[in-house]
Amino acid sequence: MALLVLDTSVVVGWFDRNDALYDRATEALRRARMDEKVLPASAYAESMVLPNRLGPKAVAALDEALITLPVRIEPITADIARRAAVLRARHASLPLGDALVLACGEALGAIVLTGDRAWAKVGARVRLI
Repeated sequence: MALLVLDTSVVVGWFDRNDALYDRATEALRRARMDEKVLPASAYAESMVLPNRLGPKAVAALDEALITLPVRIEPITADIARRAAVLRARHASLPLGDALVLACGEALGAIVLTGDRAWAKVGARVRLI
């Protein structure tokens, strides 16, 4: 059983049938059904933007889906924040939200699942869906 940190692109792709990553995200999570899945709190917030635009039922649906998957929401600790700062210092074009996900994976010794091809240059433990 592996420990996987999920990027926002994976969660949104899996939850939104209209998303370009829907098929790949759904398949990646199907293959990872026996793995422990973690969603950094920062990525959880990003994942909740569209559901909040759609209304309370969509918010509840995503929360329920994450519980059912299951996914653990990982707090952003001082250690993760420091690691994200190091990543941002080394990769100026890396957004803070992305750096926090990568730093969470690094701190936990986990594989990071993403749909963002650019991440492969940043972290050795990145797996593209």
